[in-house]
Amino acid sequence: MSISIKKEDAVQIIAGADKGKTGEVIAVIKGEKGDKVVVKGSNLSTDKHFVKPRNAQQRGGIIEKERAIDISNVMIICPSCGKATRIAVQVGEDENGKKVKTRVCKKCGESLDKRKSVRATKKKASKTAAKKTATKKTSSKQSDETSKN
Repeated sequence: MSISIKKEDAVQIIAGADKGKTGEVIAVIKGEKGDKVVVKGSNLSTDKHFVKPRNAQQRGGIIEKERAIDISNVMIICPSCGKATRIAVQVGEDENGKKVKTRVCKKCGESLDKRKSVRATKKKASKTAAKKTATKKTSSKQSDETSKN
């Protein structure tokens, strides 16, 4: 079975001591016994040993860490409807004709992968803006040189 929950997804815990809590997925761990996820701020457990400070600025103490939760104990939260939902997979084609799988909310039918595409477009936009400013600087330098001559 393919893993339908990915890193940076918002999830709700549906079973266990932290039932009802929501958080962001920090890591997805694939294993032989089953897949697990680490959710930010949930399933905190304390280590049984005291950590000594290594230098004057570092503090010592008993450290709390997020532990892995079984992937069946979390549900993804849809960014458009805001509810915990199951995931459907929709197969489509991109502009090159390749098959593309998209994760879709079972309740409202909206894509769960929009957020990542928005980030990609923001990165592309920032790169193009940087190119435009670089070309403006070079063109202004060239116009200054021609006006001096």
